[in-house]
Order: sequence, then C-alpha cells, then structure tokens
Amino acid sequence: MKMILKVAAGLLLATGVAASELVYQPVNPNFGGNPLNGSHLLGNAQAQNDYKDPEASSSGYERPSDLERLTSSLQSRLLSQLLADVGAGNEGSIVTEDFAINIVDDQGVLSILIEDINTGEVTQIEVDGLVPDTF
Repeated sequence: MKMILKVAAGLLLATGVAASELVYQPVNPNFGGNPLNGSHLLGNAQAQNDYKDPEASSSGYERPSDLERLTSSLQSRLLSQLLADVGAGNEGSIVTEDFAINIVDDQGVLSILIEDINTGEVTQIEVDGLVPDTF
C-alpha cells in the first residue's frame, strides 16, 4: 500500500501543476463586454418579454384625416399671413379650437398674446423696436 502511495505521489510531482489567474470577462456590452453580444442579448430579452401594453395601438401612429390636414394647413397659412401683416404695421387676431392669438402693435412694441383655450394658460411675448415698413 505504501508503495502505491509513493508511486502516485511521484506521478503527481512528475507531471507538474499548471495554474493561471482567473480573469472575469463580462458578457453584457453595457458593463464592458464585447459589443457584438448586444444584438444577441437584446434578441433574447425581447423573445422572453411577453408583456403587451394594453394602451398601445398596433403602430402607435394614426394618420390624420384629410379634413384635419386641411385644417392644420389653413391654420398655419392664416397664422403666417397674420404675422406677415404685423411686419407691415397691421394688427390682428386668430382663434382656433386649441388656441387664440391676439397681436397688437403699441407704438413699436409688438405684443403677442397666446391663450390655450383647453387649459386657459396664457403666454405673452413682447418684441421691442418694431418699425413698420414704409414704402
């Protein structure tokens, strides 16, 4: 028995023992891992996610109707014309479903009053030094 132990100990010493340092290598690219793992990890996460938002529609975007687009375009055009008229020294106002704009020129001080009709919030913008175009 002693002989077998000596032979086994001799074989262990003769083969030598090799060891190396253990180095932690993260997998997730957010924590220093290989960036090529990102799409794989995201795909796995999305495959496991079975939560569906009940409030979300299929695409999240609803195309406006032709009437809504025409109304928006017309409001934009009227507002642009109103602001162009102010440059010529004219005053004016515009009221839509969502807001009311009142523009007043008080001796070179342009005052723009914007009221959100839905919330009642009012914003006032004043611009000093307005000189109407004279031809």
